[in-house]
Amino acid sequence: MADPETPATNPGPVTISSSSSERAPIIYFDGASCFGHHNGAIQIELAANLLMPVGAAVRVDVVQTAHLRCSVAAALALREALDKALAMFKQGQQQPAEEIPAMKN
Repeated sequence: MADPETPATNPGPVTISSSSSERAPIIYFDGASCFGHHNGAIQIELAANLLMPVGAAVRVDVVQTAHLRCSVAAALALREALDKALAMFKQGQQQPAEEIPAMKN
């Protein structure tokens, strides 16, 4: 029996169940409205802006779209994923735009 206190030397690749992918919610947010921690869990509140018509004007309402809770290890993994995604975005912005050839009749 493996010792639960000793980490595995090679945990192997992580396999994500394909049955869960299409059911996972898509969370859109314009910013993090607040954050903190409690009992070792990282807490981040995600919020989005709603445009609400008021007569001829528009009012902006801010609504919470998600309550993110995770371990410190998961928060570090999320930060690493965000950093890598932003680096990919930045690299894509630096490359010249691909010219679309004109159609020939």
